[in-house]
Amino acid sequence: MSLQWTLVAGFLYAEIGVVLLLMLPFISATMWQKLFKSRFIRSLAAYSNFYFSAFFVILLLLFLDSIRQMQKYSIARDQEQDHGHLDAELQQSMKMFRAQRNCYIAGFALFLAPVIRRLASLLSKQAELIAREVASLKQAQNASETAKNLMKERDQKDQQESKDNKQNEEFESKIQALKTQLQEKETALSKVKKDLECLRTQAEGTNKEYDRLMEEHRKLQQKVEQGQGDEEGKKNE
Repeated sequence: MSLQWTLVAGFLYAEIGVVLLLMLPFISATMWQKLFKSRFIRSLAAYSNFYFSAFFVILLLLFLDSIRQMQKYSIARDQEQDHGHLDAELQQSMKMFRAQRNCYIAGFALFLAPVIRRLASLLSKQAELIAREVASLKQAQNASETAKNLMKERDQKDQQESKDNKQNEEFESKIQALKTQLQEKETALSKVKKDLECLRTQAEGTNKEYDRLMEEHRKLQQKVEQGQGDEEGKKNE
């Protein structure tokens, strides 16, 4: 067996061991979840997609190559059978057997790779469901205890309702007074807004009048400059 197929066979045996390990009944999904969340596994998970894709592509290429070799050796063996050469036929049969063995090794390795990934995913989901179930039970227990405490508090509140009614009446009177003050403040605020609007209108009129006077000043200044220019022209003449 060549080096590459020895590595593929070793990878297949490792995959079989991992599958058997994941299927052991005495190792719970919670323990697997803790292992998957360990620092070492997390460091590997950062590149897991790349490694998985690379191994998958390599196994796929080897699987296709083994199929190609099977076809090639099958044709060669048929040709040797037609010629009646026993030794050559045995050689071709041996090569055909190796090609079939390599095809089975690559095929099973290719099949177990996604199976392992799926098993790990299912174990993680099962551990999450178990954790949610435990959390739900705790929440239900806390809810029942809270309900009991609320019932006790309700009984106590019923006894204090008579006292609270007086306080509520006082609160309502204070709220009514605050509402009256709020209405007065709103009336004063609306008056201030109207005054501000009048001031803004007056300011706009003042600005317009200022612009008009500035325009008249500019025209008068131009006339004065023209008159001075005419006088200087006459003096020069």
